[in-house]
Amino acid sequence: MSPECQLFGTLGCHLCEVAEGVLMPFVVEHGLLVELVDIAEREDLVEIYGLRIPVLRRIDTGAELNWPFDDPDLIAAFLR
Repeated sequence: MSPECQLFGTLGCHLCEVAEGVLMPFVVEHGLLVELVDIAEREDLVEIYGLRIPVLRRIDTGAELNWPFDDPDLIAAFLR
């Protein structure tokens, strides 16, 4: 079973939309649970992720994968 993850981004971010699309096969085929977190709603998240979005974060380990993560093999390795 895939770990739960958070995808940090914001509305209107083109790369964030691309990242969602890249993750979709993992959601559909592997049951990956991804919580979309809009950093614009919290100042502390803007400070941490403002220049790095999109960022995929594992909830169980806290490990983060910075963009670009458009290679399915890279994502699969991150989720193992």
